[in-house]
Amino acid sequence: EIRSDRDLLEYDTLIIDEAHERSLNIDFLLGYLQRLLPRRPDLKLIITYATIDPERFSQHFNDAPIIEVSGRTFPVDVWYRPLSADVDEEGNRVEEDLSIDQGILAALREIDEHEKASRSLPGDVLIFLPGEREIRDTAEYLRKANLRHTEIMPLYARLSAAEQQKIFAPHSGRRVVLATNVAETSLTVPGILYVIDPGEARISRYSPRSKVQRLPVEAVSQASANQRKGRCGRVAPGLCIRLYSEEDFNSRPAFTDPEILRTNLAAVILQMLHLRLGRIEDFPFIEPPDGRAISDGFTLLQELAAVDRSGAISDIGRQLARLPVDPRIGRMLLEAVNQNC
Repeated sequence: EIRSDRDLLEYDTLIIDEAHERSLNIDFLLGYLQRLLPRRPDLKLIITYATIDPERFSQHFNDAPIIEVSGRTFPVDVWYRPLSADVDEEGNRVEEDLSIDQGILAALREIDEHEKASRSLPGDVLIFLPGEREIRDTAEYLRKANLRHTEIMPLYARLSAAEQQKIFAPHSGRRVVLATNVAETSLTVPGILYVIDPGEARISRYSPRSKVQRLPVEAVSQASANQRKGRCGRVAPGLCIRLYSEEDFNSRPAFTDPEILRTNLAAVILQMLHLRLGRIEDFPFIEPPDGRAISDGFTLLQELAAVDRSGAISDIGRQLARLPVDPRIGRMLLEAVNQNC
């Protein structure tokens, strides 16, 4: 849209939704719109987010008003059940460390005891895990435990649409849904009364040294942990069991690093050159990337022949900018045309 309509004259209102995810596109758009608003005082901009630092966004847009809409959520109790072994006063281990699977099973049994004590009906459980492999392994482990009146339901991207839709179907007994952090904000699993949170997620990070975008398993931020906790307070008072200590939670960063601080910037630089937005160093990002990440992005674009030695975009670069994929993959596609493959 920006390529064909620089001032977005077709629109009178824009809503940037899910801004807390701080994806590259969101940060890029917010920088562009900060420049555009003085030229378009009639343009209304609404930014919606769940767990984020609202003051930073407000300052970015000349102290724009912050409107808080409290969700109709129920209270959620938090129990900390760290997996690491307890140590007595003399420094001796009282019991052995638990694996994540053992900790999840112990938490499910504790939920069962809690329901018996309170004489409540069995409620559904949402368990957060880093990825597909962990979900499959934990699902297999829980099935072997033969939990009574309990259905184990994995949820990840490679499942067929029909299998993913099963979580919305009516059921009896307890349903245990194993999901990645997609269930934090992007998708709402219905009817959840309990959350078990091991406190980990796969977070994409670019390594300038190895030139590789990696997906290491990391401890989630406090904002993500609170977002996970809130998934069980939507239909009734909920319970969140964290498989780590309260001290661990308090020592974690408040927010997840935005994508622009942990990814290769080649795609952003290429779009800025294509849209003639000036130097990336001068662009009003909410959190500007450091100079090393910028030079690394330019180096990659030079290797792909997308820019020349002076940093100006080439014909190949203009073709790459039109492809909605990573510049490295786009370069392969363009070369495939030349090689007839």
